Amino acid sequence: MWLSILIGAAACYSLKLAGLSVPDSVLRNRRVQQISTMLPVALLVALTMTQTFSQKTHLTLDARAVGLIVAVLAVVRRMPFLAVIALAAGSAVLFRLIV
Repeated sequence: MWLSILIGAAACYSLKLAGLSVPDSVLRNRRVQQISTMLPVALLVALTMTQTFSQKTHLTLDARAVGLIVAVLAVVRRMPFLAVIALAAGSAVLFRLIV
């Protein structure tokens, strides 16, 4: 068990060191800057879609989808963050109660 922990720690450290070892000329490249700006957004969207529309290995539409739709509408209307969360959670709960 300790060997696997040490290997995992070494792998994480090596990955971090590789990221810190990238030359400045690469980091100043316009395309790299654009990609690094958009990458977290793309990863967050992929995670959100996976968690919302999947049930183990199947696609599904349930209360999570309703909550997500309500949250998107609240964000588009520029509501405060706590209101977005409350509306999304409330709509998901109501949907589960009704269905």
